[in-house]
Amino acid sequence: MIRVVGTGTGASVPEDVLAGAELVVGGRRHLDAVRLPEGAERVVLGALAPALDTIEEYVEKERPVVVLASGDPGFFGIVRALAERFGSGRLDVRAGVSSVAAAFARVGLPWDDAVVVSAHGREQRTAVNVCRAHPKVAVLTGPGAGPAELGAALKDRSRVLVVASALGSAHERVDRVTPAEAAGRDWGAAVSVVLCLDEERALGPVRTVAGPSGRPAGWALEEAEFVHRDSMITKFEVRALALARLGPRPGDLVWDVGAGSGSVAVECARLGAAVTAVEKTPDGVERIRANAAAHGVDVHAVHGTAPAVLAGLDDPDAVFVGGGGRELPAVIGACAQRARRTVVVAMAALDRVPAAREALMSAGFTCDGVLLHASRLAPLPGDVTRLAATNPVFLLWGVRTTARTEGVAQ
Repeated sequence: MIRVVGTGTGASVPEDVLAGAELVVGGRRHLDAVRLPEGAERVVLGALAPALDTIEEYVEKERPVVVLASGDPGFFGIVRALAERFGSGRLDVRAGVSSVAAAFARVGLPWDDAVVVSAHGREQRTAVNVCRAHPKVAVLTGPGAGPAELGAALKDRSRVLVVASALGSAHERVDRVTPAEAAGRDWGAAVSVVLCLDEERALGPVRTVAGPSGRPAGWALEEAEFVHRDSMITKFEVRALALARLGPRPGDLVWDVGAGSGSVAVECARLGAAVTAVEKTPDGVERIRANAAAHGVDVHAVHGTAPAVLAGLDDPDAVFVGGGGRELPAVIGACAQRARRTVVVAMAALDRVPAAREALMSAGFTCDGVLLHASRLAPLPGDVTRLAATNPVFLLWGVRTTARTEGVAQ
């Protein structure tokens, strides 16, 4: 049997939990805080694989093992690796209070509606994008992905970072800082968790299902759901297929270039992605912000002209390019050089299609597309109905098939 004990957020390890253990495995600070049974071997966790091999030697001989872990070891913790290696039936898990629960308790906030993301041993960009998209996020940090790095990546967002260090110890600290303040400090190695909060939305409605808001009940919303100018908006039939090809999801960053009213940007944000909407007209930027606010999502609206303005943005996972003009191939090319996964382009002009397709293929994308020509039901006098045609639109999408070697945000 492997006994897994959560500690490190103020809970001590009772001596009877360790009684009889012949092998005790844990981080150095956990091991230093307990009195080991006489004769027990001690393994300090570093690389996980050698520790698991040692545990297996004891398990095969039915010799008792205790593993000490931080907080709740079943929450982004060692329980997963142990269960995969030895089976959950061999585990006796004694969970402590997770650092996430402790941190939210320290600031007096519920966390049943929080998003929890781990940057420990993983790419920081996923955590950053979740923080951009959601109002209440807990980030489990790691080397190279701590408060300073998060702060530097979130300087353009209205957020407060709560940095909880050494939770449950005599050296516990809980600091509330702006992203810029976080970026300018050396936080050391004692950080337990970082909360990223949009304080205006930190207290959401009462929830029945824990976690972030679920997927919206519908998408490809009616044009009437958005403020727009003279019907200059991506029609819902086009938006439906564009969303399917973009595949926005939590942890992604999506660009909406030539965003207009921001209808595609808002829909991507409703599906959980972080979104940057690029628009060259000041009144268009205001419409994007108004539409995002009306739908309760966070869209970062950038005023500028593509492709030049794109240079200052973080690399996206997916890009939607709307509008057109002579600069369209250059815009598509710039987006394709940066996109990790896919680029989707909507065009009304037949003449632009060959150059747009070439721009995608030249960047190493496979390219496909369709001409969308929809007819909607429309009423006629006498309680009868006709079909009213919408303007045809070409939708091209490119999917990356070659890995990039530079320009990737970490």
